[in-house]
Amino acid sequence: MKTPKNIFTNGAITPDFIAASIAKHATKTNIGAHSIFLGQVRADELNGQQVAAIEYTAYTQMALELAHTIREQIFAQFPLTCMHVYHSVGVVEAGQICLFVFTSSAHRHAAMEACNVTVERIKSELPIWGKEIFTNQTHRWKKPNAPV
Repeated sequence: MKTPKNIFTNGAITPDFIAASIAKHATKTNIGAHSIFLGQVRADELNGQQVAAIEYTAYTQMALELAHTIREQIFAQFPLTCMHVYHSVGVVEAGQICLFVFTSSAHRHAAMEACNVTVERIKSELPIWGKEIFTNQTHRWKKPNAPV
């Protein structure tokens, strides 16, 4: 098996990194559409406490292997030109980006559908956990796949 690409970045995914990733595709003239998902940490209020940040941890090797499998399956399912996935580990403050999924194809429907399926699979299948850190420095572990 090919060595899985490292999808993890320490801390927040910066706007400069996202812009540079998009800019690198300007020379790929066989691409007609890009779809981008940006997951951002929300400053939710829970039980009277506001979320200041989320600290992400992962079972890295398993997550990378599963991410590689998901990538291969998405490429088999959709006519993509390329796909990039980046997920934060470590502390990401409210308002910062923690997940960046970028799919490209000759046509918009494939790019958009592949992006959506990829995000849903990452959220439901990868062993990544988030510890919500509140402004008063208490915390709670997010429930997997629980919309809040």
